[in-house]
Amino acid sequence: MRRLLIVAHAPSANTLKLREAAERGARHPDIEAVEVVVKAPLDAGPDDVRACDAILLGTTENLGYMSGALKDFFDRSYYPVLEEKQGLPCALYIRAGHDGTGTRRAVESIVTGLHWRWAQEPLTLRGEWQDDFVDQVEELGLYLAAGLDSGIL
Repeated sequence: MRRLLIVAHAPSANTLKLREAAERGARHPDIEAVEVVVKAPLDAGPDDVRACDAILLGTTENLGYMSGALKDFFDRSYYPVLEEKQGLPCALYIRAGHDGTGTRRAVESIVTGLHWRWAQEPLTLRGEWQDDFVDQVEELGLYLAAGLDSGIL
């Protein structure tokens, strides 16, 4: 059994819908050999990263940067997992009210330092809320879990 860790900040009803969509996609009935663990960034830490085989990150865009909660997760986890989790497959979604470029750049910089590898390009959900955002994040969760399930990741 492989483990997918979803670490996603969900400070609003809409961002909670996104985190739930990621989990729903990852728990698709056709995926049989993947355990899904979902945590808020302030509840997740190095032990969770050590125990996973892939990670899906979710954040809001806050003043052109990732959420403070996700930054805190990275602050607490970076050095404890740096050596042993290199190559960890990862994906990211950003709920960006504006453009999300600074948020993406910040997370990409940390992921590069950790030597994790992107399983898929980061997904940026820009502008006013659209119901389609939920479908996009659900697909992201599904694809990441399916990659683990099939042994591609």
